[in-house]
Amino acid sequence: VDLSFSRDDNAAFVPKCVVVDDIAFDWGNDRPLNLPLRHCVIYEAHVRGLSAHSSACSSHPGSYLGVVGAIPYLKDLGVTSLELLPVQEFDDLENPRRDPRTGKKLKQYWGYNTLAFFAPKSRYSSSGRSGQQVAEFKTMVKELHKAGIELILDIVFNHTGEGNELGPTLSFRGLDNPIWYMLDDDPRRYKNYSGCGNTLNCNHPVVRNFILDCLHYWVIDMHVDGFRFDLGSILGRDQKGRLLENPPVIEQIAEDPILRQTKIIAEAWDAGGAYQVGGFPGGRWAEWNDRFRDDMRRFWRGDEGTVAALATRLTGSSDLYLRDGRKPFHSINYLTSHDGFTLRDLVSYNGKHNERNGEHGLDGHDSNFSYNNGHEGPSSDPTIERLRERQQKNFIATLLLSIGTPMMLGGDEFGRSQHGNNNAYCQDNETSWFDWTLPLKHHELHRFTKGLISLRLKHPAFRRPEFFTGNDANFNALPDIAWFAPDGTPPTWADMSSAISARLDGSKADIVADRDDNDFFIMLNATDDAVDFVVCPPQTGWTWHVAVDTSRPSPEDLPEHGAEPAIDHAAPYRLESKSLALLLARAAET
Repeated sequence: VDLSFSRDDNAAFVPKCVVVDDIAFDWGNDRPLNLPLRHCVIYEAHVRGLSAHSSACSSHPGSYLGVVGAIPYLKDLGVTSLELLPVQEFDDLENPRRDPRTGKKLKQYWGYNTLAFFAPKSRYSSSGRSGQQVAEFKTMVKELHKAGIELILDIVFNHTGEGNELGPTLSFRGLDNPIWYMLDDDPRRYKNYSGCGNTLNCNHPVVRNFILDCLHYWVIDMHVDGFRFDLGSILGRDQKGRLLENPPVIEQIAEDPILRQTKIIAEAWDAGGAYQVGGFPGGRWAEWNDRFRDDMRRFWRGDEGTVAALATRLTGSSDLYLRDGRKPFHSINYLTSHDGFTLRDLVSYNGKHNERNGEHGLDGHDSNFSYNNGHEGPSSDPTIERLRERQQKNFIATLLLSIGTPMMLGGDEFGRSQHGNNNAYCQDNETSWFDWTLPLKHHELHRFTKGLISLRLKHPAFRRPEFFTGNDANFNALPDIAWFAPDGTPPTWADMSSAISARLDGSKADIVADRDDNDFFIMLNATDDAVDFVVCPPQTGWTWHVAVDTSRPSPEDLPEHGAEPAIDHAAPYRLESKSLALLLARAAET
C-alpha cells in the first residue's frame, strides 16, 4: 500500500465553507435551562428519525424544523431533555455498502464520523440554502426551551471522519498529523482506540483547546444544555494511548466556568479496552451506566442470581458512584439506546438480525441479554404478545422507578421495532424512522409510559439526591429503605429467587427533599409463577393503594392519580409472573 503523501491539488474535491451572520438571529430571552440532573427524564432520538417517516406528515421532514414539529408530542409525554445523535457535519454518503436485499446504497445515518465540529449538519436544514442550517438549529433550540425541554448533544471527540491512513485528508491530517492524532510506532499509521480508524489526541494542548472552544461555541452561540461524549474514555488517554489518572481535558471540561451548569455525560469506555463505568475521572461527570442496562435485562429474563444486582441498580448503583463522592443522579440509567435493540426488539428477538447492513450479520453486539418470549420476531400468538407487552411495561416501570437519571430510547414508549437490527447505523429509512401510527396502535404502552414519567416527576422519593443508608433519619422507626423476601423476612440475597420487595420511607428527612412524600412498597416478580407477597403494614392511619401493577389490563395497570384502589395489607398480595407492582401509602379516609 502506498502511504506516501500526495501533493496533488485537491481543491476541486474538498468541502467548501460558508460564513454565517450569527448576530442576525433573535434569541429573545432564551438561555440554557440548566435543569438539575436528578429532575430530568432524557429522551434519545435522531433529527431525521423524528420526522422523516411519511406518517409524521411533517412540512419539514428529517430536519431541525421537523424536530420542532415533534415538540408537542414530547411535551405531552413528559420528558424533560432531548438527547440528539450527532448533528455536527459528517459525510452521510461515505458508506460503500449496499442492502443485500434491495441493492440500495446504505448511508452513514447515525453521524459518528465528524468532519466539521462547529457546523450543524447542512442536510438537516429544511431549506437547503447554505448557512440556513444554523438559523434552523437555533430555532429548534429556542422552541424546545419554550416548551421547557433541554437539548443534549451527542458529540464525538474520540476520532474524526478522516479514517485510517488510507482515509481521506480533509482537515487535521493535513494541518499537523502528529499533534491531532495518536500515531503508531510506525508514524504512517494510527492507533485505533475508537474502532473507526483513528484516535484524536485529546490531551495535547492544541487539541484540548480546540475541544473547549467547540463546547463553548455550542453552549454560548447555540444555547445547548449538555453533551454526551461518545467513547469518552479516549479523552483520558495520553499521546501513547495510556490512560491518565488525571486527564487534563476531562478535568478542564469539568472545571470550566462557562460549562459550570452544562450537563456532561460520558460513555465511559472505548474500543481499545478501557472501561471506566463508576471510575470516570473529573469529579462531576455523569456516566451511561451499562451495568444498569445489563443487570436489569438479566433480571427480567429470569436469570438466576440477579436479585442482588437488581437491588443495587434500583437504588442508584452505590457500588459504582458512592466511593468517589458522586451522587445517584450521576448514573444515567438506561435499558436501550440507539446502539442496540429497541425495547420492542429486546422482548421479541433472542439474537441480532443485521443482514441488511451488508456486513453478513457480523456487526453489532452478540450479548444482548434479550428474550423473544417464545417466538423469534413478530408473532400472531396472543399469549406471546401479551407477555411481550407486559415485559415492556416491566422495563419501563423499572427504569422510571429507579434512583438515578433515566434515559429512554425514543419510540420505546410505543413499541418501535428495527426488526431485530441492533446496529442500525446505516439505516436511513423506515427501519430507523419513527412510524407515528404506532402511538395509536400501542396506545396502552404509550399511556403507561406517560403515566410512569408523570409519577416519577410527581414524587421526590424517586429522585432522591443521596444514596440510601438503611438507617432512620427522622426517628419514625422506619429506615429509608428496607428489603424483604416474598414471605416478609429479610432477604438472603445469595440464594434468592427472582422475586423481591422493598419499602421506601417517604419522609422528607429520609428522601432529602423539601417536603414529605408518600411511602412506597415495590414488588418485583421475574419468575414464571405467581408469587404471594407479604406486605408490611403502613404507618398508623395510612392505607396502601395500588399505583402500578403491570399484570393488570390497561388502565388498571396504572390507575389515574387519586383513584388508586386500596388494599388490605393483612392479606398477601398476589403478583402474577413477570410482573411489577407499586403500592402507595395514603392517609386513610375517615
